Amino acid sequence: MTTISTFPPSSASTAPSSEEVAGRLEAVRARIADAGGDPAQVRVVAVTKGFGPDAVRAARGAGLRDLGENYAAELLAKAEAVAREAVGAGRLVWHFLGAVQRNKVAHLAPVVGLWQSVAREPEGARIARFAPGAAVLAQVDTTGQPGRNGCPPGEAAALVARLRDLGLDVRGLMTVAPSGREAAREAFRAVGALADDLGLEERSMGMTDDLEEAVAAGSTMVRIGRALFGPRPAPVR
Repeated sequence: MTTISTFPPSSASTAPSSEEVAGRLEAVRARIADAGGDPAQVRVVAVTKGFGPDAVRAARGAGLRDLGENYAAELLAKAEAVAREAVGAGRLVWHFLGAVQRNKVAHLAPVVGLWQSVAREPEGARIARFAPGAAVLAQVDTTGQPGRNGCPPGEAAALVARLRDLGLDVRGLMTVAPSGREAAREAFRAVGALADDLGLEERSMGMTDDLEEAVAAGSTMVRIGRALFGPRPAPVR
């Protein structure tokens, strides 16, 4: 496996134990149930962004198998660090959550199990080149703010069609909601309805602060970092 960078060197001592993560995971699942979701059906993706490999080990020890990362360097470094330990412990599925940089795709392709943030056809073409038939989600921008990743809702159907034409396994939609409970609620409802219209099953919606709104709108996958691992470590300068 090719590593193009490393995780922050100060992060190794900041991850909670697997017992702590297990307790926090139960609290997350209780929130899912309270929001009207089935904790057995809503997948929890543990986002270890900013933490070192110990966070991955803690998540795995708590029974989590879906790991999410925003940056290629962190994902590759952590995957490499724990690869030899995964024998007999259950296969980890790495989710790439950040904006897809085409020059990083070749490095990530052997490792990523689900590309959650495909926003443009050229990104999909690059993924299809290095990981034919890869599982992907199309990211929809529901904020309308400059610089946010994702395609506009009105372009989602065309993007899904183009990704399918590339031979990719388009499983659903992903979004990062705008701030504010009502705005998040409306965004999640819109993306859920769009997924219904496109016949897509997966809806990756909701994080620590807006989990309830997402689950109520039909999320099948929530991306949880702080509620499992605590505040993210400050980056090393």
